[in-house]
Amino acid sequence: MSNKALVVGASGIIGGATAEILTEAGWPVYGLARRPAAQAGVTAIAGNLLDPATLGDALSGIAPTHVFIATWLRQATEAENIRVNAAMVRNLLDALRPAGTVRHVALVTGLKHYLGPFEAYGKGRLPQTPFREDQGRLDIDNFYYAQEDEVFRAAASDGFTWSIHRPHTVIGKAVGNAMNMGTTLAVHASICKATGRPFRFPGVEAQWNGLTDMTDARQLGRHMLWAATTPAAANEAFNVVNGDIFRWSWMWGRIAEWFGIEAEPFDGIVRPLDEQMKDDAAIWRDLAARHGLAEPDLGRLASPWHTDADLGRPIEVVTDMSKSRRLGFSHYQPTDDAFFALFERLRADRLIP
Repeated sequence: MSNKALVVGASGIIGGATAEILTEAGWPVYGLARRPAAQAGVTAIAGNLLDPATLGDALSGIAPTHVFIATWLRQATEAENIRVNAAMVRNLLDALRPAGTVRHVALVTGLKHYLGPFEAYGKGRLPQTPFREDQGRLDIDNFYYAQEDEVFRAAASDGFTWSIHRPHTVIGKAVGNAMNMGTTLAVHASICKATGRPFRFPGVEAQWNGLTDMTDARQLGRHMLWAATTPAAANEAFNVVNGDIFRWSWMWGRIAEWFGIEAEPFDGIVRPLDEQMKDDAAIWRDLAARHGLAEPDLGRLASPWHTDADLGRPIEVVTDMSKSRRLGFSHYQPTDDAFFALFERLRADRLIP
């Protein structure tokens, strides 16, 4: 039976990159999103995971063999995150059940599996780093766990295999994405360059001097394709990062150099991006008009709150990938190169000057 992919959340950072990887590998790819965007080699499907009455019709006739879930909806509380995001996974798998063609489901979660949800992010007693997959769930409500449980229940009843993928902060392109550090930093650096504002690190000392890692969206896409087609990887949860480690005290200068600006040394004072960028909407509209940029709405490009959450963590965060390496996943992506490739793409697509 030939492989056919359904990428859920295909308009996002992870879904878009995963669809790209799958089409490059020769797979027929269907991309599901509420507002799907055109993508080469991908058949777009408009569908709402919270509307089971219409979801079945949207997916009718597709009969995917492999499903890649890379979407979520942020809610005001973790209780609502659990209710809404678990329902999305459940509704999707229920809608696919009648066709009986699904052989594997890959679900993307993340390091909040170890760090806790946004309401308790990086607080309380946390596991020792580097994070390893055999570290169990925290004793706290977390919508990642609820999503996993929906996949596990459906797999037990429907007979497909599964894989869970836990990236660190993802580097990739998507407009209107709620968690987008790469584009947020590109926009911030562009504003600093245009206004002469100092390019100041927004995080805490533990992130400036501590070791960390990140995940390029294409690296994550390659990892999901590998897990979906490697029998030994079936029914396993995996961390997935680029393979290098760095300190922000080094990376901040690398990013500044790419934009042709100076990186101001960190002085120990925390200056969140939410504060630094609070009045930047008008500045960005002016920059967009002067440079003919494709997106004048700063809110569709930058998510300062999410970057602040990552760069404000009180502990060093590094991620162990030994489990994947032992099973044969060998891809490696230097993180500075991932940032630079993103910046080049943003510039080529007229999203930054």
